[in-house]
Amino acid sequence: MASTTKSELVNHVHPPAPAALAGELVLGRYRLRRRLGAGGMGVVHLARDEHLERDVAVKRIAIELDPDGRGEREALAAARLSHPGIVALYESGRDEQAVYLVSELVVGRTLAELLRDGALSDRGALRIGVTLCDALEHAHARGVIHRDVKPSNVICPDRVDDGAGAPAKLTDFGIARMADGDVLTRTGDIIGTLAYMAPEQARGQRLSGAADVYALGIVLYEALTGVNPIRAGNPAATARRVGMRLPALARVRRDLPAQLCRAIDAAAAPDPAARVSVGTLRRALVGALQLVDDDAGPIAPPRERSLTATRRALADASRHRRGGPCELAAGRLGHTQRPAPPERLARLRLGPAGRLVASATAAGVGGAALAGLGPQPPVAVSAGALAAGIAVALLPRAGWLLTVLALVIWLAVEAPGVALLVLFAAGPVPVVLARRPQAWSLPALAPLLGAASLAGAWPALAGQAARWHARAALGALGGWWLSLAEALTSDRLLAGTPHDVPPRARWEGSVLDAGSDALAPLLSSGALALAALWAVAAALLPLLVRGRSAAVDVVAAVAWAATLAAATAASARALALSPPRGLVAGAAVAALLAVAARAVRGRA
Repeated sequence: MASTTKSELVNHVHPPAPAALAGELVLGRYRLRRRLGAGGMGVVHLARDEHLERDVAVKRIAIELDPDGRGEREALAAARLSHPGIVALYESGRDEQAVYLVSELVVGRTLAELLRDGALSDRGALRIGVTLCDALEHAHARGVIHRDVKPSNVICPDRVDDGAGAPAKLTDFGIARMADGDVLTRTGDIIGTLAYMAPEQARGQRLSGAADVYALGIVLYEALTGVNPIRAGNPAATARRVGMRLPALARVRRDLPAQLCRAIDAAAAPDPAARVSVGTLRRALVGALQLVDDDAGPIAPPRERSLTATRRALADASRHRRGGPCELAAGRLGHTQRPAPPERLARLRLGPAGRLVASATAAGVGGAALAGLGPQPPVAVSAGALAAGIAVALLPRAGWLLTVLALVIWLAVEAPGVALLVLFAAGPVPVVLARRPQAWSLPALAPLLGAASLAGAWPALAGQAARWHARAALGALGGWWLSLAEALTSDRLLAGTPHDVPPRARWEGSVLDAGSDALAPLLSSGALALAALWAVAAALLPLLVRGRSAAVDVVAAVAWAATLAAATAASARALALSPPRGLVAGAAVAALLAVAARAVRGRA
């Protein structure tokens, strides 16, 4: 209910309540010591319980400031709650002058203070988020909606008993707001803090627990980015932003796990029906705990231009938002938000999961290249694969580039023509997937699927990337690697190579022959049309299979896969290639993958 901070809280609604005198005894047992803070309806004091000999927090709400008895009704609501993540209400009572709410005294700082001071790590923010999810789930199960979840209403104890205490405690369940921001209180019981207020709450509509989920989503967004995307320079400007669709968290923090970003985005969705449940949000937070940074410090975006881009995106979202209680004016965030301090280094490194994917795929590709591209590998295939995996695990970008360079140097001596094709395969990857080194070796799955007569399933896998340009890049690279693999092996993995591409033995010993006999026919015959087709198909997939309805997803996935298969067959005929291999099976697997992946990831 209160922390030991001495910062004063601004009263936007009522004149200050009459202050009780230090040393006054209230309710026959609580000796007031000093004032902790003031809110819209009362003043919180540090007090001593003379019966139990313990310190407590006493909120004094003057009778004249609570004519409808809201304080007593809210005390009854708070009395329903008993949870480690909620400040406990011990007692309530009244006399001729005031209503008193006596609660647990939590010695610590508010989440708002921790964020301001840069004293919280990403992992610490997620731990607090998990605790708040548990607290809200407990409250909602007992019919209590908080309505004012915000950092200043979250107290983080200075000391947490191992296994027994919570890293945060939620306070002010429906009682007078200890406001340090914009407070909106009007006829119709529209109460809360604007910068965290759900759109339906701002419209005065009937609320559900989804309103608290929205506020918690904004709190987590702010904790992980250092920016509250709703708060502006004054209450009117802030009100115009309430209900806007926020820029995706992954755009601001590309180093965070994608599933975590999607869950927080969904929690802060303007439409209550589109928000995730408290339980779903909690599972996403728990799943990401070991994947995020545990170093405390001020939030600093990967690059300074990223902060500028984020502010521009927020302004654009204000102009083009969907839904909300009122029309939003175009606004600039730059002059209303405190710039992120520069102390924390850019967070561009991969998390453990990303490193594992990058390492495993690089090891697989490196081993396959040693086994199949040259006449005699310089090292054992297993040793080379292990070296590639370790190099990429330690230095994802540099390790991958060094692995490719080593392969090219070896092949330049043993099979110069093959070295040229390897360069043309690897060269575009760091350019089009610069920020996703974990995916640099993934296009090799397209030829692997082709060997199993399932090449047509690759666009469905590429279509699982979070961003459309990453999906398009993966789709195109898979098609390109497939064409090069067909030229290297002379196998028909999908539609085969153009008829004027001779077997590898004719050109592998010369760079010039490889350029004229292998690369030139591939580039001039229009075989790259397959790569373009797969790029478009992968980019469009999440726009069609959206997770809103299982039946709709199945229909959309089947239509998408059938269209892709028909377009692939038509392209093969137009380019005078062989009939595509495994077209029906590939389409069926692609449709199945599209539906299954969306079911696992949830609604788009």
